[in-house]
Amino acid sequence: MGRNLATKILADHLVEGELIPGREIALKIDQTLLQDATGTMAMLEFIATGIDRVKVELAAQYIDHNLLQTDNKNADDHAFLASAAQKFGIHLSKPGNGVSHQVHLERFGVPGTTLLGADSHTPTAAGLGMLAIGAGGLDVALAMAGRPFNLPCPRIWGVKLTGELQPWVSGKDLILELLRRHTVKGGVGKIIEYYGPGVATLSATDRATIGNMGAELGATSSVFPSDRRTLEFLEAQGRGDVWRELAADPDAGYDDYEEIDLSRIEPMIACPSSPDNVVRVAEIEGLKVDQVIVGSSVNSSFRDLMTVCRVLDGRKIAPQLSFHINPGSRQVLENVVAQGGFIMLLLAGAQVHQPGCLGCIGMGQAPGTNQVSLRTFPRNFPGRSGTLEDRVYLCSPETAVAAGVFGVVTDPRKLAELLPWPAVQNPERYLVDDAGIAAPPADGSTVEIVTGPNIVPFPDFAALPDQLDLEVIIKVGDNVSTDAIMPAGNKVLPFRSNIPAISRFVFEQIDPEFPQRAAAKGDGAVVGGGNYGQGSSREHAALAPRYLGIRAKIAKSFARIHRANLINFGILPLTFKDPADYDRLRQGDRLRIAGVRELVAAGATEIPVRVEGGEIVTLLDATERERRELVAGSLLNLVKEEHHGSKP
Repeated sequence: MGRNLATKILADHLVEGELIPGREIALKIDQTLLQDATGTMAMLEFIATGIDRVKVELAAQYIDHNLLQTDNKNADDHAFLASAAQKFGIHLSKPGNGVSHQVHLERFGVPGTTLLGADSHTPTAAGLGMLAIGAGGLDVALAMAGRPFNLPCPRIWGVKLTGELQPWVSGKDLILELLRRHTVKGGVGKIIEYYGPGVATLSATDRATIGNMGAELGATSSVFPSDRRTLEFLEAQGRGDVWRELAADPDAGYDDYEEIDLSRIEPMIACPSSPDNVVRVAEIEGLKVDQVIVGSSVNSSFRDLMTVCRVLDGRKIAPQLSFHINPGSRQVLENVVAQGGFIMLLLAGAQVHQPGCLGCIGMGQAPGTNQVSLRTFPRNFPGRSGTLEDRVYLCSPETAVAAGVFGVVTDPRKLAELLPWPAVQNPERYLVDDAGIAAPPADGSTVEIVTGPNIVPFPDFAALPDQLDLEVIIKVGDNVSTDAIMPAGNKVLPFRSNIPAISRFVFEQIDPEFPQRAAAKGDGAVVGGGNYGQGSSREHAALAPRYLGIRAKIAKSFARIHRANLINFGILPLTFKDPADYDRLRQGDRLRIAGVRELVAAGATEIPVRVEGGEIVTLLDATERERRELVAGSLLNLVKEEHHGSKP
């Protein structure tokens, strides 16, 4: 039997281990990606390694999240990132140049390579046949330092595509259909590989949309072949020389298999407040809409925005509705302007913003009380928009612009009554302007790093003690996201380089008293349900609780990236051996884990936890490497021990 494409790329980059699902492997990383919401801390972590220059083929730092400069904090951090990029050999995408995923696709992506990004939507690069994986900032910092990336070997989920999408239906509808079928946990532990004759009908940016939202399935990554459509995009970017053809062998096998006829996909929409709460658009037609946003992290390419422009040409936005455009990059905006799209948007009454994440990360554009907001974003977790009781729906650009025209949720196929299907294609040659990207000098040794008052040194964490006496500080349910653990938005994100300050916001949406209670109690524990820590890769959702004294999290199951982040910062990720024990624990319970250091170091998989009135058994599924990290108190402690012989 032949090999699938994901296995080929994994094998080409395998440093340690065997490609057996579930076994730990280590991969060589070719490229790294940081954005400013995660990158400031990751850069501090890289500096802590003592390495004087990045060791990967290409490292990129994007300033795309924290663009609002309401005081000095974001501006100071941008100056820090710019100077660090120059010193350590990192390409810098400046504020306003665009969202990391879109810009990396345009200017840096190379088929067949590995990309590790401190952003869960890094798999957008699947659009170019890359194996791109989201991770915590510390993992990315260490990859920049030349260390391989460790992860459990994923299963390969083959999705065969046949047919072709119908007019007014796009790649967003395909990935929403997969979320409808499989939920936010359907891709956990898997790489989704798309193949089959239907793949050739999808452009590189269509594929990027699908790869981006594979993260919402919980997938490790997604991958598409590198074919003539990939070559078209790279040549249009003036980078055709990096293309190479990549595909699965004709007789390749897969661990899991699914077949989808693209011609049968209908317009889909994710209802509040989860990306998998998906129904057909036709099922909720007529719902009054107050706000529409197209762009940001996903669906912000030229095709996406120009489709909206063509529909709005000569028309007006519904009077009660605000309609926003967030271009994915400066390049996208320039090409839309060149095609006359910008004036179409202005005359229609749309608001066009600078390229960036903006409302996708809760940085402005919050909807009003009880307002319905349709967004082409990848996530609609509760409160992520900036409005606590929000009503956010996720949809395609076609569905978004249909609502903009009619003022209510409308099946976009009804736009055919007003105009022919635009059938927008990406340009044969993009206007390319790299003025927003600063390449590093050949030698950055003389560059001085600029640090503002909001940049606080990385905290020291103690090693794992012999015994843990803990109090359950909070108990939460299933599918708690990292947004719920560590909120984003313009109030919180400016403190991302100041752990003492940002820790004040942990669990703010669920329990605003958590930080004070945790800090007062000393060592503590968190109890969670299934899929705990889904969503964003932000390591602050592990780092800030550790700073507050959380030493263990006991859950039914953990999302991949968050689990890795917990281990990176010395928090025990324990699961219930008997899920019924979840019901036994309450906030305020006292727990004791005796001999925990010895148990972890010795490879014990069962960790007994004394509770009031008895004992429960928890499981620690961890590799030898992960156990060393936990014993050391953090991955950074372990790295220091290995390189400098120092212990915390």
